[in-house]
Amino acid sequence: MSYFDEKEPPKREDRLQACIAHHGTICGLANRKNCKCMNDGDRLFTQGSICQLLPALAMMDSFADSAILLHGAVGCGSCAHAQNAVTKAGNAARGRPAKDTLWLSTALDETDVISGGEVKLGAAIREIDSRYRPGDLFVVVTCAPALTGDDVDGVIRNIQPQVSARLHAVYCQGFKTKIWATAYDSVYHPLGRDLLGLDPEEDEPVFTGDELADIKDEYRRKHAVNVMTVSSMGRVDELELQRILSSFNLTANFFPLFARPEEMYRVTQAAVSISTCPTHDDYLLDHLKEKYGIPCIISTMPIGIENTGQWIRDLATFFGLEAQAERFIEQETAELKSALKQFEPAFSGKRAFVSAGEIRSFVTAGLLIELGFEIAGIRSFHHDEYADAEYRKLAAKTDQDYVVNIANAQPFEEANLLRKLKPDIFLGHWNGNSTAAKLGVPASVIYNTGLNFIGYKGVFEIARRLYKQLTNTAYNRKLSVHVRLPYAESWYGEDAFKYLRQAGGEASA
Repeated sequence: MSYFDEKEPPKREDRLQACIAHHGTICGLANRKNCKCMNDGDRLFTQGSICQLLPALAMMDSFADSAILLHGAVGCGSCAHAQNAVTKAGNAARGRPAKDTLWLSTALDETDVISGGEVKLGAAIREIDSRYRPGDLFVVVTCAPALTGDDVDGVIRNIQPQVSARLHAVYCQGFKTKIWATAYDSVYHPLGRDLLGLDPEEDEPVFTGDELADIKDEYRRKHAVNVMTVSSMGRVDELELQRILSSFNLTANFFPLFARPEEMYRVTQAAVSISTCPTHDDYLLDHLKEKYGIPCIISTMPIGIENTGQWIRDLATFFGLEAQAERFIEQETAELKSALKQFEPAFSGKRAFVSAGEIRSFVTAGLLIELGFEIAGIRSFHHDEYADAEYRKLAAKTDQDYVVNIANAQPFEEANLLRKLKPDIFLGHWNGNSTAAKLGVPASVIYNTGLNFIGYKGVFEIARRLYKQLTNTAYNRKLSVHVRLPYAESWYGEDAFKYLRQAGGEASA
C-alpha cells in the first residue's frame, strides 16, 4: 500500500528513522557502518525548536490562485506574516503580480476545543470560497483540532460539492514529529493525491490530427525535467539551473514552489525528475515513480563545484549525454576557478562553522573547503540516510577532523560550540546567525531567496559575499562588546553536549 492511500503521511522518525539528537565527528560518522541507528538519541534538556507548520507554509504560500485556511488557534498563522515578503518578491521575480499571501484562520477558542470546531470550519470554507474564489483551498490541520478529533476529511467531503474551490487537507500538527522535514511530506501528500493527476485536457484525444504538433509535444516530453525546488531557493537559483539544462537542450519544469495548481499535472509528463535536495523531495519523487512511471534522481544538492558536477553528471547519464556533460563541466570549472583566484589569500587558513538543514549544511561545508576554508564544525538540523554519502565526501576532502552536531535548533548547544571553537565566519539560517553575531563571529545568511547559492554562479556569489564580510568584521566585534546572549558564563565552560543522551546510554556528562 502506498503512503498516499493513507489520510496523512507518516512522520519521518518512522519512515526514515530520522533523528535530531547526536554528536560526533565527520570522520567518525563517515566510518559508521549503519548511520540509521542514530535515531535513538534524546536530550535531557531541550530549548526551543520550530513547528513543522513553518516550512509547510513556506511552500503553500507560493502556490498561485490558492488560499490557506489554518484550522486552529489564530496564533498558528503568525509565521505567515514573515513569509509574506518572500512570496511577494517571488511572484514579482517570475513576472506575476506581487500579491500578498492569502491565508485565514478558523481562530478556535476554548469553547471550540471543548465542543469541536467542525461547524466553524465548514462556515469558514464557505466564506472563503464566496469572498475570494480561490482555485484551490488548503485546509491545514494544526494541533488543537488534531487533539480534539475534528473530522476534517469528513467536513471537506461534505462541503466540496457546495463550493467551487478544490479542497485539500494538509495534516501539519506540530506535536506529531520533531523532524521539521515531515512538513514537506505533509504538503506533498495532498498534491500527490489530488492535483498531480488532474489533467484539464484528459478528455481530449491523445493525437490532435496535427502531426507536427504531436511530434513537438512528444519531443517536449522526452526533454522535460522536473526540477524540484525548495523554499530556500529563489528565482536566481532557478535561472542558473535553467541555464545548465539549456546547455543540453533540456527544459526545466520547476516544482512545487510558485507552481500553478492547475498546471501541476505536467510533472507527470516529464522524462525524469531530479532532486535539488534529497531531504525535501524523496517522498513525492517515489510517488511519481510508483504511480506515473517517472524515473527519479536523488543524490545531492547542486551546491559547490564537486556537487554541481555530480548533479549534472547524474542527469546527463540518464539522457546519454556523458561526453557533452564532461566538456561542459570542464569549461565551467576552469572559468570559475580562474575567477576565484582573487579570493584565495583572504580565505586561506580561515575557519568556518556551518548550521543548516541536513543536506545543505554538508554541501555548504564542501563548498567552503573548495574555496580554501577549514571547517570548524557543522550543525545539521536532523539526520537520515541521505546524509551518509555527504559524510563520506566531506571526510575525503581533508585530513582534518571536526565536530558534527545534529540538533533541531537548540541554540544553547550552538552558543557553547561557537564560544569554544571561535570560527572566523558562520554560515547559517537567520535564527542561528544572531547567536554567532552576538559572540562576535561574522555571520553569512544561507536562507536568502534573493541571492545565488546554486550551481557554478552560486559558488562565485558566495565567495564574493564572504570576501566582503571577512575584510570588514568591525560590526560583529563591536556588537559582541555591547550585546550578550542569555547564558551564564559558567555554561560556556561546560561540555556542549552535557544534556545529550544517545544510543540508549547516559548523558554525556
